Amino acid sequence: MDPRHKSVSLADQIFEKLEQDILSGKYSRGDVLTESKLSDALGVSRTPIREALRRLSMEHIIEDSARGSVVIGITKEDVKDIFKIRLPLEGVVAAETASRITDEQLAELKEALELQEFYISRDNTDNIRLMDSRFHELIYTFCGSTVFYDTLIPLHRKIQKYRRASLADHTRAEVSLKEHKAIFDAIAAHDPRAAEAAAAEHVRNARARILNGGEE
Repeated sequence: MDPRHKSVSLADQIFEKLEQDILSGKYSRGDVLTESKLSDALGVSRTPIREALRRLSMEHIIEDSARGSVVIGITKEDVKDIFKIRLPLEGVVAAETASRITDEQLAELKEALELQEFYISRDNTDNIRLMDSRFHELIYTFCGSTVFYDTLIPLHRKIQKYRRASLADHTRAEVSLKEHKAIFDAIAAHDPRAAEAAAAEHVRNARARILNGGEE
């Protein structure tokens, strides 16, 4: 079963929206979220809000206080830990994808890569980030493992604020595209070892770009 295709409850939708708002930087560290204000703002009852906040707390991106739920977000230390996990896994997933990808899936991956290149030529940062995410998501999907998919998708999403700041730099976006092309070429050649090496190199370089870029 394709892990991208699953039903989403109202609580899931609220959770995903709030998580997106926090991880993208709409809510800053220290901001207070309350059930009543969120209920009014989103036009839903407090029940799905309460469930979403509980899940966000379990994700450790908010914490409870007497005033409400306080935004923690993702710190640079969190980013370092995320890359420690991603580094070995991304290579394994790319290798597996290279060994099993179909022609139809390869065409879908190529389209994402070409759209990323198009948006870079237009300096469209939001869509560059979307296509960057799309490229990785497709590789996670095509590896055929829901375990890898469910592990890597949240980690990739959690550093989106830092990724957006990095990809806003045209030179860095171009370098990232070049690395994606190397991964794609290895996967298209059905070469697991080359795909693993290219993916690992991309993650190492992405870590350096983000952690040395001075984003806060």
